[in-house]
Amino acid sequence: MSYQSGTDSDANRLAQTIGSNIQKITQYTAEIQRIVNQLGTPQDSAELRQQLLQKQQNANRLAKETDRYMKEFGSFLPTAEQRQRKIQKDRLVGDFSNALAAFQKIQRQAAQKEKEFVARVRASSRVSGGLPDDGGLLSYESESQPQAQVQDDAIREEDLVLIKERETSIRQLESDIIGINEIFKDLGMMVHEQGDTIDSIEANVENAEIHVQSAGQQLSRAADYQRKSRKKICILIVVLTVLAVVIGLIIWGTLKN
Repeated sequence: MSYQSGTDSDANRLAQTIGSNIQKITQYTAEIQRIVNQLGTPQDSAELRQQLLQKQQNANRLAKETDRYMKEFGSFLPTAEQRQRKIQKDRLVGDFSNALAAFQKIQRQAAQKEKEFVARVRASSRVSGGLPDDGGLLSYESESQPQAQVQDDAIREEDLVLIKERETSIRQLESDIIGINEIFKDLGMMVHEQGDTIDSIEANVENAEIHVQSAGQQLSRAADYQRKSRKKICILIVVLTVLAVVIGLIIWGTLKN
């Protein structure tokens, strides 16, 4: 989904999509919390952990998608209702940040439980160091001892598989946590840039008002000057008219005499 035409309707639809994604992330976080609370309990199972992995992947996908939409929303440069658009974006950033913070918190809890699980397996398994619990001193006191050793080896191999699976999960969780931190940085940059844009727009508006006021003052002065000029011209015309009449009378009197 992409909104490239930059109209107000596109911006509103994008804001609705962002809001919907935030709600979904919040819902996934609640479901992940429920599953994490069951880890290490009798309800823990491979199926439960698969559900956990799937929900974490979905939530991470939504987080990255929403981050991209937030950047796209910030690229809109409307000429009207800029303040309202900023309020809308600040609300979305706040809601998204809160949802991410809750999601990241439960990710850390999941990672911590996985680490505790690995520690318990290592402590209880004879593969912790590759030696049996008696320090490596094996005694073969019965005919059944070789068979018991084979069973121990099988158990150790199973523990190794579990440990590798959990360590892979831990690395993925830690990578996801870092990814959420990067999204937080993006949000911080968007808020900062949006603030600069608003300040710049308001400064331009103020400058425009100053220029309009200055132009008005200049027009007023020009009008005053024009009125004074017309008044001087009228006075000059009257003076010249009077002077012409006087001169005419003088000439008429001279010719008559």
